[in-house]
Amino acid sequence: MFKNPQTRRIKKMDKKSDKYGVKKARWNLGCFYKDINDSQIDADIQLVLVMMKNFYTDYKGQLSTKLGLALVDYDKINCLLNKLYCFLSLKHNLDISDTPVSAKSNNVSRVLQKATSEYLTFFDFEVVSMEEEIIDQLTVIDAVVAKYRPMINDMRLEKSHMLSEEVEIALNKRSSFGSETWSEFFGVMEANLKFDFCHRQLTLADMFYVLSNNHSADVRALALKLINDELGKIFAAYSAQTLNVIVGEKAVEDKERGYQSPMSVQNRSNGVSDAVVDNLHIATKMFASPLVKRYYRLKGLLMNIPTLRWSDRNASISCLKGKDKKISFNQAFNLVVSAYNDFSPTLAGLVVTMLKDGRIDAVAMPNKHTGAFNLSTVLPGNYPVSFTLMNYRGSGRDVMTLAHELGHSVHGLLSGAAQGTLMSHSPTALCETASTFGEMLVFDRFKSELVKSGDKKRLLKLLMERINDTINTIVRQIGFSNFERRLHGARRWLSVHEINSIWIETTKSLYGQEGEVFTYENINHLWSTIPHFHRPFYVYGYAFADLLTSSLYAQRAAIGSSFEPLYLDFLRAGGSKSTTDLLKPFGLNLENLDFWVKGIKISLEDLIIEAENLCCELGFDVPRSEPLLLPSSILMS
Repeated sequence: MFKNPQTRRIKKMDKKSDKYGVKKARWNLGCFYKDINDSQIDADIQLVLVMMKNFYTDYKGQLSTKLGLALVDYDKINCLLNKLYCFLSLKHNLDISDTPVSAKSNNVSRVLQKATSEYLTFFDFEVVSMEEEIIDQLTVIDAVVAKYRPMINDMRLEKSHMLSEEVEIALNKRSSFGSETWSEFFGVMEANLKFDFCHRQLTLADMFYVLSNNHSADVRALALKLINDELGKIFAAYSAQTLNVIVGEKAVEDKERGYQSPMSVQNRSNGVSDAVVDNLHIATKMFASPLVKRYYRLKGLLMNIPTLRWSDRNASISCLKGKDKKISFNQAFNLVVSAYNDFSPTLAGLVVTMLKDGRIDAVAMPNKHTGAFNLSTVLPGNYPVSFTLMNYRGSGRDVMTLAHELGHSVHGLLSGAAQGTLMSHSPTALCETASTFGEMLVFDRFKSELVKSGDKKRLLKLLMERINDTINTIVRQIGFSNFERRLHGARRWLSVHEINSIWIETTKSLYGQEGEVFTYENINHLWSTIPHFHRPFYVYGYAFADLLTSSLYAQRAAIGSSFEPLYLDFLRAGGSKSTTDLLKPFGLNLENLDFWVKGIKISLEDLIIEAENLCCELGFDVPRSEPLLLPSSILMS
């Protein structure tokens, strides 16, 4: 009997990967379809096409009297679309090289996108164009309209930025042939990158693992050089072309829609003003950047490297390595469940169902999506589901990644059940709040156990890794955002050389000039590996969420036992409330620059001070620094 060699390779990899006890953590996609050839897929495509045509016939020009009925049917259509799109996306990410899956996904997307454009576009236009008085009346007499009033209000905010219905239909039809296709192929090319390293061919993810875990500074420097050189051959050119297409397409559309700045669309999606986002960037530059330099000088001291190379930035610290054993997946999962349970049995219960129902795929596999993500959606019958993907290799960082992605899961399950598919998604910047909160729960569990044990070296290691990760989440992401600002602000086609220069300049602006803390050899092409740039200005949301969550987390002590139910309501709210309204019960105000600086103090400065004190106790000579002052304190002085 013929056996596919790829199947044999996967089975061998399965066996090898189970040294971390992760084999049982595989997706069961049965809630969608049996497999990619399931006849129900085509049946559902035909059904949803009929539903969309009927929606157009039944409701076009009649929303003033049938808005509630239309919303019910609109919800059903979106649930069925979720089922189709999410299944194909999840299958694709399990094996990016699977050509039949990619072809099926592209074909289905084009058919559905065309029908969506033709039969659903009118809905937004008519809702936006309705008289406020009519909507007010419907809200009073129709419970469905009342439920969806927050979504209706959000839709109507975009009235001044909408184009004609004919143009919107044309744009929607063309979208599957535009910049999205460049981004999709980018993922395929990145997954196929190979690097000749130490007589082996490694993936990009493998090479980044070397940068984080190899104890030799020279080996790390060689790895970074090989990465940068390989990217410079063709991949950076393709990535530059992709970015230029995305930036150019966005610039044309933004101008036609009347947006004031390239960031305005994303800021509105996050439910915050341009001023709030500017304050986030200012606080990071003024207050977080000095802490970054302070931390990396401390790291250089512990590594005995006076001036770090960029290849040392994420490296583990050899003198703190000890004899840490790999953490099995079972241990990691139980630790995450326990940490969640100490805070909220409700959340812990949802985490347990994720593994039991086959919603976590954690085995590291060839051709699998290299990072980690969560996809939460609502299926027909108002059935919320959530799927988490990662590549588990038994490290402490992998445990934190698991906690992070499961934070997304509990958020999606709670909001999906409470709000349904049309209002399940929170403002974009708040989407990372639950995931970061989950990380903090697990970090505190790790930390408390080490404090009890009295093992100062391992505690220092934990603190240094946490600070490093927080810098990557806050400062690194704002650096990415600054890079995007320069790209979109150029208003012209940029060469690879020009993009390289912008990349290095924006990196140095937050991490210090050449030789101040780092040297920057072999970094000029690294921008080309970051797919988040294909969703313009999404990246600042990570910094936004981290600092917001630090402040939210700190409120636990102040609010006490009522914090948990408030937090669960926060997660259930989804998109039914604005960012400002969601944070009011916690007493948080994003408009003040002090808010962001306090977040920086909690998430970075406090931990750096704790790490410095531990270093002194362990005999290291650490210079002292002045404490961080809030902007209001500076003004008062």
